Parts: sequence; C-alpha cells; structure tokens
Amino acid sequence: MKPTISTIGRFVDQEVTIGAWIANKRSSGKIAFLQLRDGTGFIQGVVVKSAVDESTFEQAKSLPQESALYVTGTVQADDRAPSGYEITVTGLKVLHKAKDYPITPKEHGTEFLMDHRHLWIRQPRQHAILTIRHEVIRATYEFFHQEGFTKVDPPILTGSSPEGTTNLFHTQYFDEDAYLSQSGQLYMEAAALAFNRVFSFGPTFRAEKSKTRRHLIEFWMIEPEMAFVEHEENLQIQEQYVTYIAESVLRNCPQALAALERDTSKLENIQAPFPRITYTDAVAWLQEQGFDVTWGDDFGSPEETAIAEHYSKPVFITHYPKAIKPFYMEPDPENDEVVLCADLIAPEGYGEVIGGSQRIADESLLEANLEKEGLSSEAYAWYLDLRRYGSVPHSGFGLGLERTIAWLSGTEHVRETIPFPRLLNRLYP
Repeated sequence: MKPTISTIGRFVDQEVTIGAWIANKRSSGKIAFLQLRDGTGFIQGVVVKSAVDESTFEQAKSLPQESALYVTGTVQADDRAPSGYEITVTGLKVLHKAKDYPITPKEHGTEFLMDHRHLWIRQPRQHAILTIRHEVIRATYEFFHQEGFTKVDPPILTGSSPEGTTNLFHTQYFDEDAYLSQSGQLYMEAAALAFNRVFSFGPTFRAEKSKTRRHLIEFWMIEPEMAFVEHEENLQIQEQYVTYIAESVLRNCPQALAALERDTSKLENIQAPFPRITYTDAVAWLQEQGFDVTWGDDFGSPEETAIAEHYSKPVFITHYPKAIKPFYMEPDPENDEVVLCADLIAPEGYGEVIGGSQRIADESLLEANLEKEGLSSEAYAWYLDLRRYGSVPHSGFGLGLERTIAWLSGTEHVRETIPFPRLLNRLYP
C-alpha cells in the first residue's frame, strides 16, 4: 500500500515517500520543522541540517506555505505528536512552489475566509470538521444497511411540496412550474410501501431568508421511511441511529475531535433511550421559567435551548398541535388536537436535529387535510394513491446532516459543516 499520513503508523522505522503540501513551517538554525498535510491528515517533518545536503535544507527553510512536494524520510513514533508519529526527512522534491498564499497563520475575518472557502477547507480545523462529516455519512449507510433499509433516491425537481411552496425555489420545468425539493419524504413513503424500510440521503433546498447559525439554503437530509412502524417504534429507531453515529465519530475520529478540542464526554453521554416531554408539558414548563409562550405557538431557538439544557441528553418533544404541523401527520387517537410526531432537540444549543412523525394512513382524512390547506388533490393524486392501494401504518423522520455535524463536532455555525455553504448572501465560491 502506498503510504499516506493516515496510514503512516504501518511504516514505523521504515523509509517512505509521501506527496504533501506545506501547511506551516518554522526553523531554528540547524533544524527545520515542516507541518505537512496530504489530505488524509497532518504530520510534522523534521529536517536536520547535518543529515541532509545544503540544497535540501535551504528548500526546507524557504519553501512558501502550500507548496507541493514529495517528502522522503523515516517514520518515527512520537507520543508528543498529535498523530503519534513524525518523519525524519532525508529528501525533498518540489512539485510546485506556491506564491502569496492568502490564508496565512494569523487571524482572518469570517467573510474573508468564506470568500476563500476553496482554500479554507485545507486548514486543520476545517479538515477535522469535514472528516467528521464523512464519518457521519459512512456510519449512516452502515447503520441503515445493517437494519435492513434500502437506499432510494427521490427527485430533486418536484411539482409539489410536503409542506407547501412558500419557502421553495421556483423554476420552470418546460411549460409548468417546478420546485427544488425541500424534502424527499412523500416519495420515500411510496418507496416504503414498495420496499418496507427505505432511506434517502441527498440535498434539499429552502428559500428561507434566515441568517442564524443553524440555517443553510442548501443542506443535506437523511430521510428514512418505514412501513408497519408506528410512533413509538419510530422514536426508538431514531434513538438507535443517533447513538450509532455518535459512537462511530468517537471511535473513528479521535484526532479530528482532538483538533477541535471537543469535550468527548458530551458525546459519550449520547446513549439511548432519550428523555421525552410532550409539547403541552413543555409549554407549561417554559411558562414556569418565564417564557412568553402559549399553547399553539411554535418553539423558537430560545425555547428549544432552554428545554434541551434541562436534560443531559438529546430530548424528544412530542405531540405538537396539528395546527402548526404539516398536513400528513397522524392525529393522536387520544387527542385529536395533537399529532403523533416528535422533534429531537440536541443539547448545547444546537436545536432541532430530527423531525419525524407517524404519517396519515386514511385516505379520506388525508384528502380533507389537503383541501383544508388549499393544496391541489390533482397534484397530490399519486400521494393519495398510497392510501388507496394497500395503506398501512407508516412512519419516518428527517435528520439534518449539517446541524448534526455541528453538534457532534462542537462547531458554532453550520456554514463550516458543509464544504461549500450556500447562505442568504453567499453563492460564491
């Protein structure tokens, strides 16, 4: 196997050659220290003047940041190094000498860094966050495969919406209106009635004019949908999934978590089962805490944060009023004013990371809800077909990838949890 920084531990006391870039460097007369990166990780290369020829040492001292090169040297175990290893360099071959790299080792403003996002993702902190993103995605596929789910891809261009078209991006689809999808849920319901348990993973779009640290215009969603699954089992599967990805990040991303100085005890505490509180009880508790909220109001960030801080784990808020939830949610058979749904609120102020519910299985009730919402039964005819031909109790949920990564990595703003964020005022780069 060709050596990389991520696999360097397999080559202790051996001479290797790796392709790398200079992330940073420093020198002290007789020794040059190169902070090297190769895309798989970071490692220090030590160049001792007495051990190399004069040209090599001068290159080590003078090569600018982000110059590309082949580095030859011997791998040494070093407990003091973040990676546990370093390279004693014996030779350098310069591939490209960078000039005036804009992101120098100093403080830069966020807008400057966002303008240079194509370069910013090379930095150790950004690399760590996106490494955790990769692990969450990898663990997601692994979890759902192990649990017997089939991956199904819903369309991105749609003629209708699960939650109305108010916040959707509109486009022309030849001679008719179309929208960029804000959720694949309705299509996943069709897939669930064909494959039993399914999940999708893909981009979604919401034209919300929000500038909060929790919002992106384009973001990625994991949306499982399950036939013959009711509200309680739906919550249990969510608990198992979130616990699984948290454990995977802890187990497989120790260096990334260390680079982010993440308090891993917070992640170790993400263990099922999660506490639950009904919306009605949450309103009463918030009122006791002095919040100006009445039954029927939707919760905002301050309310969600206060509720989450009351618990040491993620918390489910269940049974919201049907008036503030989408048309497809199943009413609670014991209280027609609320629906069988739940939002999973992450601790540490990260807010809602999952929204889910049991879906309406009765054709007449679904049709009445569509009419009440002013939605065309013709546009949703295919969705109504699912209740006409073999309807069963079914449930699902959607997990927002970027919010989840922000929470697990301890990152303040979701813009750093996606390689190239799309924000209210940003379409570049």
